Amino acid sequence: MKTHRFDIAGPVLFVPEKHEDSRGAFMETFRRDVFAGATGCTDGFVQDNRSTSIEAGTLRGLHAQKPPRAQGKLVSAIAGAIFDVAVDIRKDSPTFGRSVSLKLSPQNGAQFWIPPGFLHGFVTLEPDTIVAYKCTDYYSPDHEICIAWNDADLAIDWSTDAPQLSDKDARAQSFANFASPF
Repeated sequence: MKTHRFDIAGPVLFVPEKHEDSRGAFMETFRRDVFAGATGCTDGFVQDNRSTSIEAGTLRGLHAQKPPRAQGKLVSAIAGAIFDVAVDIRKDSPTFGRSVSLKLSPQNGAQFWIPPGFLHGFVTLEPDTIVAYKCTDYYSPDHEICIAWNDADLAIDWSTDAPQLSDKDARAQSFANFASPF
């Protein structure tokens, strides 16, 4: 399994080696030793989530959970494709407010590690997209952070002006009004 780091410390891309033959393909999608070595995270995962989006252009995010219920997420697209984004919200980080983005699909088989201290969001690029992610802590609505997907201060190019949003995401707060707990 190959790993890729970014200009922003924390997020890691995992790209499994795909073995193909006339029957199909096989790939190792998770190894605790490789994951811990690349991320420093040894807490383990406690919750698996799956998101299904019927139409392309469905946007979910930007979300995080504040301490003590902060979550790290290992995200993959198991059907369709997504444009996935992580935004650094660690207030003392030299990359505070900057983002990392990439495409995830079953074809590339990649998994994106988004550690605690980062907002996460994605937009579906194809209909019938299914996203799976493992979390290092349980969902806690009392600890949820929701920042506007189209916040001008973050300047994320989602390649869409009118995504499908949940009511919660449509009412999300601005980044300027956000006081980071990280």
